[in-house]
Amino acid sequence: MNGSRTRQISSLHCLHAAVLVVSLLLLASCLISTAPAQSSPTASRPGDLQFGGGFTLGNSNYNFNNVSLNGGAFYITFDKRSHWGYEADFRQVKPSSDPTVYERTYEVGPRFYLSKGRFAPYAKILYGRGVYNFSGNVANIGYNLYTYGGGLDFYLTSGLNLRADYEYQNWVGFPIDTLHPGLITIGAAFHFRQ
Repeated sequence: MNGSRTRQISSLHCLHAAVLVVSLLLLASCLISTAPAQSSPTASRPGDLQFGGGFTLGNSNYNFNNVSLNGGAFYITFDKRSHWGYEADFRQVKPSSDPTVYERTYEVGPRFYLSKGRFAPYAKILYGRGVYNFSGNVANIGYNLYTYGGGLDFYLTSGLNLRADYEYQNWVGFPIDTLHPGLITIGAAFHFRQ
């Protein structure tokens, strides 16, 4: 039984590593294909601001058990320079099996994006704080965390974006070092261009 759990965890880590490698290769190919292109001047504008939210689905591996999660997210992005910006995220997810358990995160960090017509693929690295509420409300403890992620913004109109986002979180110092949720968020945002 213990060997089966170890294989499941190992497979999960391999899957996350594969997603990260494919994302980095995709990002590198986009960079190579756009390298000679000129970008629009950024000194003439203060930046692009986006406020959004969405529905989050995920999978966590607390205590070597896979747990399906669902919840919501809120995010803000500010892109000051061409291809570079900042993102702040808030998420809360919980399993349907135990209503007293939840994972709540507050994160901030840099993001890199490309604009290709109505599409803007992006990659991000965030750092923040996560709060885990244990079963039966026996404890509510905060942990530092870091996140690798990426996704795609689709410009539906000049002021409205749709978003598909993926995050792989690493909760530092969590008991047994086993909390590494993978989260997918589908949502929309108001976009203010200056």
